[in-house]
Amino acid sequence: MVLYQAKDYKDMSRKAANIISAQVIMKPNAVLGLATGSTPVGAYEQLVEWYNKGDIDFSQVTSVNLDEYKGLSGDNDQSYRYFMNKNLFDHVNIDKARTFVPDGTEPDSKVACAKYNAIIDSVGGIDLQLLGIGGNGHIGFNEPGSAFESLTHCVALKEDTIKANARFFETMDDVPKYAYTMGIKNIMSAKKVLLLASGKNKAKAVYESFFGPIVPGVPASVLQLHNDVIVIADEEALSLCREKGVI
Repeated sequence: MVLYQAKDYKDMSRKAANIISAQVIMKPNAVLGLATGSTPVGAYEQLVEWYNKGDIDFSQVTSVNLDEYKGLSGDNDQSYRYFMNKNLFDHVNIDKARTFVPDGTEPDSKVACAKYNAIIDSVGGIDLQLLGIGGNGHIGFNEPGSAFESLTHCVALKEDTIKANARFFETMDDVPKYAYTMGIKNIMSAKKVLLLASGKNKAKAVYESFFGPIVPGVPASVLQLHNDVIVIADEEALSLCREKGVI
């Protein structure tokens, strides 16, 4: 593992964008595994800025996203497809036909997951997988207790996740109760993994994931077994690691 210490969110985002852009420059037809959520937004903004300056070309890039809510179509403003379009794809010259997200409109979970695993295989695997990390150490929708050998699968969202998402929907019935997510084995099969962490609420997860035992109760801890992992964390996310004297 290589650990880069960032001053703050902006510094973390810029460092992350540097690594992603270097991957694309070194391999123009790279396969990028992408993530959603607030953590990678700053990196995507930086990549868009560099694209507008002519510093990076996405025309040959393929992308595969970590996850998608089951039951949401790509034009739903709460879907992860919509998120990716809004934050990255609409602003660069990537071919959207080569941007893949699990099919939230496929009601048959086995079909949706098998199809997505086949897509990942068909593009030759992932060159660089971008990850955030949950406060409990989850990666993608792989919550504590997830099997390390899992491939793309359907997960029942936790009650607190459903309640937290309720503000984005008209009624509770509209809130997704399930999601399709890459499994830990998909993530571990990527050639390189880039994990970002920002904020005090991620400090415990960062410490336990990278300086604690490798256990299913902390899903990100399995990344200790990957041979090419880069972690970029800001000062707040690294605060417990400093307290414990591991960095």
